[in-house]
Amino acid sequence: MHTRRSFLKTTTLYSAGLLAAPALSSFIKAGQPTIGLQLYTVRDAMKADPKGTLAKVAQIGYNSLEGATYTGTGDFYGMDAKTFGGVLKANSLVMRSCHYRLGEDGAGLADANKGTVLHNWDKAVEDAHALGIQYMVCAWLSPKERMGLDHYKKMAGDFNIAGEKCKKAGIQFCYHNHDFEFDAQGGKYPYDVLLDNTDAKLVKMEMDLYWVTKAGQDPLKLFSQHPGRFPLWHLKDMDNTTAHAFTEVGNGTIDFKKIFANKEKSGMKYFFVEQDKCPGSPFDSITKSIGYIKKNLV
Repeated sequence: MHTRRSFLKTTTLYSAGLLAAPALSSFIKAGQPTIGLQLYTVRDAMKADPKGTLAKVAQIGYNSLEGATYTGTGDFYGMDAKTFGGVLKANSLVMRSCHYRLGEDGAGLADANKGTVLHNWDKAVEDAHALGIQYMVCAWLSPKERMGLDHYKKMAGDFNIAGEKCKKAGIQFCYHNHDFEFDAQGGKYPYDVLLDNTDAKLVKMEMDLYWVTKAGQDPLKLFSQHPGRFPLWHLKDMDNTTAHAFTEVGNGTIDFKKIFANKEKSGMKYFFVEQDKCPGSPFDSITKSIGYIKKNLV
Protein backbone atom coordinates (compact mmCIF):
# COMPACT_ATOMS: atom_id res chain seq x y z
CA MET A 1 0.00 0.00 0.00
CA HIS A 2 1.22 3.51 -0.76
CA THR A 3 2.12 5.58 2.27
CA ARG A 4 3.83 8.97 2.51
CA ARG A 5 6.61 7.36 4.55
CA SER A 6 7.33 4.63 1.97
CA PHE A 7 7.11 7.11 -0.88
CA LEU A 8 9.58 9.52 0.73
CA LYS A 9 11.94 6.67 1.60
CA THR A 10 11.95 5.40 -1.98
CA THR A 11 12.29 8.90 -3.42
CA THR A 12 15.27 9.58 -1.15
CA LEU A 13 17.01 6.38 -2.23
CA TYR A 14 16.55 7.10 -5.91
CA SER A 15 17.49 10.75 -5.60
CA ALA A 16 20.63 9.90 -3.66
CA GLY A 17 21.74 7.69 -6.51
CA LEU A 18 21.80 4.52 -4.41
CA LEU A 19 19.71 2.90 -7.10
CA ALA A 20 21.30 4.68 -10.04
CA ALA A 21 19.87 3.16 -13.19
CA PRO A 22 22.24 0.77 -14.99
CA ALA A 23 23.04 1.56 -18.58
CA LEU A 24 20.65 -0.33 -20.80
CA SER A 25 22.97 -1.95 -23.31
CA SER A 26 21.34 -2.45 -26.67
CA PHE A 27 22.74 -5.45 -28.47
CA ILE A 28 20.84 -4.66 -31.64
CA LYS A 29 23.15 -4.42 -34.60
CA ALA A 30 23.57 -1.02 -36.23
CA GLY A 31 20.96 -0.43 -38.91
CA GLN A 32 18.79 -3.32 -37.75
CA PRO A 33 15.19 -2.25 -36.98
CA THR A 34 13.89 -2.68 -33.46
CA ILE A 35 11.05 -5.20 -33.54
CA GLY A 36 9.45 -6.21 -30.27
CA LEU A 37 7.46 -9.16 -28.96
CA GLN A 38 5.16 -9.28 -25.94
CA LEU A 39 6.06 -12.59 -24.31
CA TYR A 40 2.44 -13.33 -23.40
CA THR A 41 2.15 -14.57 -26.99
CA VAL A 42 4.53 -17.45 -26.20
CA ARG A 43 3.54 -17.78 -22.53
CA ASP A 44 3.21 -21.57 -22.49
CA ALA A 45 6.62 -22.02 -24.09
CA MET A 46 8.15 -19.50 -21.66
CA LYS A 47 6.73 -21.47 -18.76
CA ALA A 48 8.10 -24.77 -20.06
CA ASP A 49 11.49 -23.63 -21.37
CA PRO A 50 12.24 -19.91 -21.03
CA LYS A 51 15.85 -20.11 -22.24
CA GLY A 52 15.01 -22.18 -25.29
CA THR A 53 12.02 -19.99 -26.07
CA LEU A 54 14.04 -16.78 -25.93
CA ALA A 55 16.63 -18.31 -28.24
CA LYS A 56 13.88 -19.25 -30.70
CA VAL A 57 12.30 -15.78 -30.52
CA ALA A 58 15.68 -14.22 -31.32
CA GLN A 59 16.25 -16.65 -34.17
CA ILE A 60 12.92 -15.62 -35.73
CA GLY A 61 14.19 -12.05 -35.73
CA TYR A 62 12.79 -10.27 -32.68
CA ASN A 63 15.28 -8.21 -30.68
CA SER A 64 13.12 -6.27 -28.24
CA LEU A 65 10.85 -7.76 -25.58
CA GLU A 66 8.07 -6.94 -23.17
CA GLY A 67 7.57 -9.19 -20.15
CA ALA A 68 4.10 -10.57 -19.53
CA THR A 69 3.99 -11.06 -15.79
CA TYR A 70 5.70 -10.14 -12.55
CA THR A 71 4.80 -11.51 -9.13
CA GLY A 72 7.05 -9.55 -6.79
CA THR A 73 9.38 -12.47 -6.12
CA GLY A 74 12.27 -10.70 -7.81
CA ASP A 75 12.30 -13.40 -10.49
CA PHE A 76 11.79 -12.99 -14.22
CA TYR A 77 10.54 -16.28 -15.62
CA GLY A 78 12.17 -18.18 -12.77
CA MET A 79 15.49 -16.31 -12.96
CA ASP A 80 16.85 -13.42 -10.95
CA ALA A 81 17.53 -10.20 -12.82
CA LYS A 82 21.24 -10.91 -13.30
CA THR A 83 20.71 -14.43 -14.65
CA PHE A 84 17.79 -13.41 -16.84
CA GLY A 85 19.77 -10.44 -18.14
CA GLY A 86 22.57 -12.80 -19.09
CA VAL A 87 20.18 -14.97 -21.10
CA LEU A 88 18.88 -11.88 -22.89
CA LYS A 89 22.40 -10.69 -23.69
CA ALA A 90 23.42 -14.12 -25.00
CA ASN A 91 20.55 -13.89 -27.49
CA SER A 92 21.04 -10.20 -28.39
CA LEU A 93 17.71 -9.35 -26.77
CA VAL A 94 16.67 -6.34 -24.70
CA MET A 95 13.66 -6.33 -22.38
CA ARG A 96 12.48 -2.75 -22.61
CA SER A 97 9.12 -3.09 -20.87
CA CYS A 98 7.20 -5.32 -18.48
CA HIS A 99 3.55 -5.73 -17.50
CA TYR A 100 2.14 -5.45 -13.97
CA ARG A 101 -1.25 -5.63 -12.27
CA LEU A 102 -3.09 -2.97 -10.29
CA GLY A 103 -3.48 -5.45 -7.43
CA GLU A 104 -6.65 -4.05 -5.93
CA ASP A 105 -8.70 -7.23 -5.74
CA GLY A 106 -5.98 -9.87 -5.98
CA ALA A 107 -7.79 -11.72 -8.76
CA GLY A 108 -5.50 -14.07 -10.60
CA LEU A 109 -2.51 -13.19 -8.43
CA ALA A 110 -0.58 -15.72 -6.38
CA ASP A 111 -0.02 -13.02 -3.77
CA ALA A 112 -1.85 -9.71 -4.08
CA ASN A 113 0.67 -8.09 -1.75
CA LYS A 114 3.64 -8.54 -4.06
CA GLY A 115 4.77 -6.38 -6.93
CA THR A 116 1.58 -4.63 -8.01
CA VAL A 117 0.82 -0.93 -8.43
CA LEU A 118 -0.93 -0.88 -5.06
CA HIS A 119 1.21 -3.37 -3.17
CA ASN A 120 5.00 -3.41 -2.86
CA TRP A 121 5.45 -1.20 -5.91
CA ASP A 122 8.80 -0.08 -4.49
CA LYS A 123 10.08 -3.66 -4.80
CA ALA A 124 8.73 -3.98 -8.32
CA VAL A 125 10.52 -0.78 -9.34
CA GLU A 126 13.77 -1.98 -7.80
CA ASP A 127 13.58 -5.30 -9.65
CA ALA A 128 12.73 -3.60 -12.95
CA HIS A 129 15.59 -1.21 -12.38
CA ALA A 130 18.00 -4.10 -11.79
CA LEU A 131 17.14 -5.51 -15.22
CA GLY A 132 17.33 -2.13 -16.94
CA ILE A 133 13.65 -2.01 -17.86
CA GLN A 134 12.56 1.33 -19.33
CA TYR A 135 8.76 1.02 -19.06
CA MET A 136 6.53 -0.43 -16.35
CA VAL A 137 2.99 -0.95 -17.62
CA CYS A 138 -0.26 -1.56 -15.76
CA ALA A 139 -1.55 -4.28 -18.04
CA TRP A 140 -5.20 -5.00 -17.23
CA LEU A 141 -8.00 -4.31 -14.79
CA SER A 142 -10.14 -7.14 -13.49
CA PRO A 143 -13.93 -6.63 -13.60
CA LYS A 144 -13.91 -5.80 -9.87
CA GLU A 145 -11.38 -3.05 -10.52
CA ARG A 146 -13.66 -1.22 -12.99
CA MET A 147 -16.04 0.36 -10.52
CA GLY A 148 -17.21 3.62 -12.05
CA LEU A 149 -15.75 6.97 -13.07
CA ASP A 150 -14.98 8.09 -9.52
CA HIS A 151 -12.98 4.93 -9.05
CA TYR A 152 -11.07 5.60 -12.26
CA LYS A 153 -10.27 9.09 -10.92
CA LYS A 154 -8.87 7.52 -7.75
CA MET A 155 -6.91 5.09 -9.91
CA ALA A 156 -5.47 8.02 -11.83
CA GLY A 157 -4.09 9.34 -8.54
CA ASP A 158 -2.55 5.95 -7.78
CA PHE A 159 -0.98 5.92 -11.23
CA ASN A 160 0.54 9.36 -10.63
CA ILE A 161 2.18 8.09 -7.46
CA ALA A 162 3.42 4.95 -9.19
CA GLY A 163 4.69 7.07 -12.07
CA GLU A 164 6.59 9.38 -9.74
CA LYS A 165 8.37 6.40 -8.19
CA CYS A 166 9.20 5.09 -11.64
CA LYS A 167 10.56 8.48 -12.68
CA LYS A 168 12.97 8.55 -9.75
CA ALA A 169 14.39 5.25 -11.02
CA GLY A 170 14.64 6.42 -14.62
CA ILE A 171 11.60 4.39 -15.71
CA GLN A 172 8.40 5.51 -17.45
CA PHE A 173 5.03 4.31 -16.14
CA CYS A 174 2.33 3.45 -18.68
CA TYR A 175 -1.20 2.06 -18.85
CA HIS A 176 -2.25 -0.57 -21.41
CA ASN A 177 -5.81 -0.48 -22.70
CA HIS A 178 -8.32 -3.11 -23.73
CA ASP A 179 -11.81 -2.27 -25.00
CA PHE A 180 -13.69 -1.93 -21.70
CA GLU A 181 -12.15 1.52 -21.12
CA PHE A 182 -14.35 2.70 -24.00
CA ASP A 183 -17.62 1.53 -22.48
CA ALA A 184 -19.21 4.90 -21.73
CA GLN A 185 -20.24 5.62 -18.16
CA GLY A 186 -22.25 8.75 -17.49
CA GLY A 187 -21.54 9.92 -21.01
CA LYS A 188 -17.77 9.62 -20.62
CA TYR A 189 -15.16 7.01 -21.39
CA PRO A 190 -13.05 5.68 -18.48
CA TYR A 191 -10.06 5.97 -20.83
CA ASP A 192 -10.61 9.73 -21.06
CA VAL A 193 -10.86 9.93 -17.28
CA LEU A 194 -7.45 8.29 -16.97
CA LEU A 195 -5.93 10.54 -19.63
CA ASP A 196 -7.42 13.71 -18.16
CA ASN A 197 -6.62 12.98 -14.51
CA THR A 198 -3.05 11.74 -14.78
CA ASP A 199 0.11 13.76 -15.21
CA ALA A 200 1.03 13.46 -18.90
CA LYS A 201 4.71 13.19 -18.02
CA LEU A 202 4.32 10.60 -15.26
CA VAL A 203 1.66 8.41 -16.89
CA LYS A 204 1.79 7.56 -20.56
CA MET A 205 -0.13 5.00 -22.56
CA GLU A 206 0.65 1.74 -24.27
CA MET A 207 -1.91 1.69 -27.07
CA ASP A 208 -3.19 -1.74 -28.01
CA LEU A 209 -4.20 -1.07 -31.61
CA TYR A 210 -6.45 -4.14 -31.79
CA TRP A 211 -8.50 -3.30 -28.71
CA VAL A 212 -8.80 0.39 -29.62
CA THR A 213 -10.04 -0.59 -33.06
CA LYS A 214 -12.43 -3.23 -31.72
CA ALA A 215 -13.88 -0.60 -29.37
CA GLY A 216 -14.76 1.48 -32.43
CA GLN A 217 -12.15 4.14 -31.72
CA ASP A 218 -9.73 5.82 -34.11
CA PRO A 219 -6.06 5.60 -33.04
CA LEU A 220 -5.20 8.63 -35.19
CA LYS A 221 -7.81 10.75 -33.43
CA LEU A 222 -6.37 9.80 -30.05
CA PHE A 223 -2.87 10.65 -31.29
CA SER A 224 -4.12 14.11 -32.34
CA GLN A 225 -5.93 14.70 -29.06
CA HIS A 226 -2.99 13.55 -26.92
CA PRO A 227 0.20 13.95 -28.98
CA GLY A 228 3.27 12.30 -27.56
CA ARG A 229 1.27 10.32 -25.00
CA PHE A 230 1.68 6.88 -26.61
CA PRO A 231 5.33 5.72 -26.50
CA LEU A 232 4.42 2.03 -26.69
CA TRP A 233 2.13 0.14 -29.06
CA HIS A 234 0.80 -3.40 -29.21
CA LEU A 235 0.47 -4.80 -32.73
CA LYS A 236 -2.06 -7.51 -33.41
CA ASP A 237 -4.51 -7.64 -36.26
CA MET A 238 -8.27 -8.22 -36.42
CA ASP A 239 -9.63 -10.77 -38.83
CA ASN A 240 -12.42 -10.04 -41.30
CA THR A 241 -15.11 -12.10 -39.60
CA THR A 242 -18.04 -11.30 -37.34
CA ALA A 243 -15.96 -12.60 -34.44
CA HIS A 244 -13.24 -9.96 -35.03
CA ALA A 245 -10.73 -12.52 -33.82
CA PHE A 246 -7.01 -12.00 -33.26
CA THR A 247 -4.83 -12.66 -36.26
CA GLU A 248 -1.27 -12.09 -37.45
CA VAL A 249 -0.12 -8.57 -38.27
CA GLY A 250 -0.95 -7.86 -41.92
CA ASN A 251 -3.48 -10.68 -42.09
CA GLY A 252 -6.50 -8.65 -41.06
CA THR A 253 -8.33 -5.36 -41.36
CA ILE A 254 -6.23 -2.86 -39.39
CA ASP A 255 -4.42 -0.31 -41.56
CA PHE A 256 -1.00 -0.47 -39.91
CA LYS A 257 0.68 1.48 -42.71
CA LYS A 258 -1.57 4.47 -42.06
CA ILE A 259 -1.05 4.20 -38.31
CA PHE A 260 2.74 3.96 -38.64
CA ALA A 261 2.70 7.09 -40.80
CA ASN A 262 1.56 8.90 -37.64
CA LYS A 263 4.04 7.38 -35.22
CA GLU A 264 5.85 10.67 -34.62
CA LYS A 265 2.64 12.39 -33.55
CA SER A 266 1.85 9.55 -31.17
CA GLY A 267 5.30 9.64 -29.59
CA MET A 268 5.84 5.95 -30.31
CA LYS A 269 9.26 4.68 -29.26
CA TYR A 270 8.74 0.91 -29.33
CA PHE A 271 6.11 -1.57 -30.47
CA PHE A 272 5.48 -5.17 -29.49
CA VAL A 273 3.72 -7.87 -31.47
CA GLU A 274 1.13 -9.59 -29.31
CA GLN A 275 -1.35 -12.26 -30.37
CA ASP A 276 -3.43 -13.41 -27.43
CA LYS A 277 -4.65 -16.51 -29.25
CA CYS A 278 -3.07 -18.22 -32.24
CA PRO A 279 -4.68 -20.75 -34.61
CA GLY A 280 -1.69 -23.06 -34.31
CA SER A 281 1.85 -22.67 -33.03
CA PRO A 282 2.46 -19.15 -31.71
CA PHE A 283 5.92 -19.35 -33.28
CA ASP A 284 4.30 -19.72 -36.70
CA SER A 285 2.11 -16.69 -36.00
CA ILE A 286 4.92 -14.43 -34.80
CA THR A 287 6.99 -15.49 -37.82
CA LYS A 288 4.17 -14.36 -40.14
CA SER A 289 3.80 -11.09 -38.24
CA ILE A 290 7.47 -10.18 -38.34
CA GLY A 291 7.63 -10.99 -42.04
CA TYR A 292 4.90 -8.43 -42.75
CA ILE A 293 6.44 -5.87 -40.43
CA LYS A 294 9.88 -6.09 -42.02
CA LYS A 295 8.45 -5.82 -45.51
CA ASN A 296 5.91 -3.06 -44.90
CA LEU A 297 6.37 -1.12 -41.64
CA VAL A 298 10.04 -0.71 -40.71
